Amino acid sequence: MKILVCISKSPDTTAKIAFTDNNTQFATAGVQWIINPYDEWYALVRAIELKEKDSTVALHLVTVAGADAEPVIRKALALGGDEAIRVNADSRDSFFVASQIAEIARQGSYDLVFTGKETIDYNGSSVGGMVAELLDMPYVALATHFELNGNTATITREIEGGEEVCEVNTPVVVSCQKGMAEARIPNMRGIMAARTKPLKIVEPVAAESLTGIVNFELPPAKAGVKLIPADNPGELVRLLHEEAKVI
Repeated sequence: MKILVCISKSPDTTAKIAFTDNNTQFATAGVQWIINPYDEWYALVRAIELKEKDSTVALHLVTVAGADAEPVIRKALALGGDEAIRVNADSRDSFFVASQIAEIARQGSYDLVFTGKETIDYNGSSVGGMVAELLDMPYVALATHFELNGNTATITREIEGGEEVCEVNTPVVVSCQKGMAEARIPNMRGIMAARTKPLKIVEPVAAESLTGIVNFELPPAKAGVKLIPADNPGELVRLLHEEAKVI
């Protein structure tokens, strides 16, 4: 069994967000980068659990990023990956990223491809589905539970108003979210081992970027709170209608 887990770096949730070059570039100065939580806590940890149950499982990581992502991928190796592949490209286009991951997955003949449901910086939730399409594999999104019996996976996924249980044969691409696993922290043994685990750097394959960023925009600053006396409901209705425009 071979598992490929997709890893991306994202800004720490406490990072101060700012933009440069007339709001066309994210300002990276002073930003602490982390493993995207959906990739780490759910996709990677569930893959590690599968490996712990079966020592023959090979667990590989892939990221599409520049050299500045290597500390992040090393942390993922410290958690439990066997080896990692970094595609040497820095792109925010989902199709380009998915094309690189699909090529790695195709060459490696993986049985399972795990992704997080989305990244916390762009929230696109599109790479997993694109990878599955490019590989002509089944795709199960928003998975909260995953069990494997031979080559049959039983997957619980979130749907509108409830849950759905799917059965699918491998190979399969699965995007993971809360409920899939519990977050872990790397121990000292894992941190030391990660220093010598293979980290292969490959050049990207030719793929078109279908989207580009025109500009970024911060949300408007929060307005002050207005307190309306309890005996003046008419004023509350007026403000909701004229200012908040919710009724």
